[in-house]
Amino acid sequence: MREYYLNNEIYYRTNEFKPDRQTLVFVHGVSGSSSAWLPYEKIFENKYNVLTYDIRGHGMSKKYPNYSDYEVKKFTEDLNNLISYLGLKKFVLISNSFGGLIHLEYLKSHGENVIANVFTSPEVYLSEGSSAKIFRPILALFKMFLKILPFNPKPRGHVDYSKHKNSTDWDISRNLADMRNTGLHAHFYTLRQSMEKGQEYDLGEINVPTLVMHGEKDTMVPMKNAIRMSKEIENSKFISIPNVDHNTAHNAVKIMSDAIDAFVEKIGK
Repeated sequence: MREYYLNNEIYYRTNEFKPDRQTLVFVHGVSGSSSAWLPYEKIFENKYNVLTYDIRGHGMSKKYPNYSDYEVKKFTEDLNNLISYLGLKKFVLISNSFGGLIHLEYLKSHGENVIANVFTSPEVYLSEGSSAKIFRPILALFKMFLKILPFNPKPRGHVDYSKHKNSTDWDISRNLADMRNTGLHAHFYTLRQSMEKGQEYDLGEINVPTLVMHGEKDTMVPMKNAIRMSKEIENSKFISIPNVDHNTAHNAVKIMSDAIDAFVEKIGK
C-alpha cells in the first residue's frame, strides 16, 4: 500500500490498481482513521484494488475549526472528490459506524458508481433513539465550550489498534487514544453531527447487493437499527456477529473479512 494526499487535505492509501480486479473503498468512523482498516488491507491487497482514507479532521487528513465543517455532506464531498480524482466508476463501498452516514449520503448523489454495499455497525436511526435525546444537549454544551478553546490544526497521525485488541465500547485507553489522535474539536463535532435530526436515508432506493453486519453486544448503536436497515433494503443480507460490540472493525476481523470476501466474490466484476 502506498500513501498519498489529495490537495494536501485528504490522506489516502492504495495498492497497485489492476483492471481485472474488483475495487473496494473503505470508510471509517468517528475518531478512527484508515488504520482501522490495516488488517483488511493486508488480507485483500493481493486480491482486490483497495482504497482506504482518513475522513476530514481524522488521522492525517486536514482538520477544520467549525462545527459546520463536519456536516455529513462535507464528508461526502471529500469522498466524491477522491473517487473522481482516482477515476473510479464501479466499486464496492464498505463503511463502519459513522462512515455509514457518509456512505448513505454518497449513494444519494453518486449511487451509480457503487455496485454493492457493505455496512458494518452503521449509525442509522441514531438521531431517533433515546440516547440521542440525552446526548444531544450535552454535546451542544460541548460545542459551545469548544468555540472558546484554542484550535490545533495539526494532524496527529494514526492509532495502532493492535495495541487495543478486544477493547470494549467504553475502553478508556482506546477511547483516549482516539480522542488524542483526532482532537477535541473534530471528535465532538463529528459525534454531534451523527445525532442531528432530519437525516433521510432513501433505503428503498438502494437496488444493488448489500451486506449489513452488526455486533450483538453493541452498546452504542442498537442492533435492531441495523436489522431495520437491512429489511428496508430490498437486496440485502444481514449478519449478526456474536460476542462483539460496536468495535466490529477491530474485534471481528476474521468474521468480517471472510464475509466481505464471500459477498464480493458473488458479485463478479
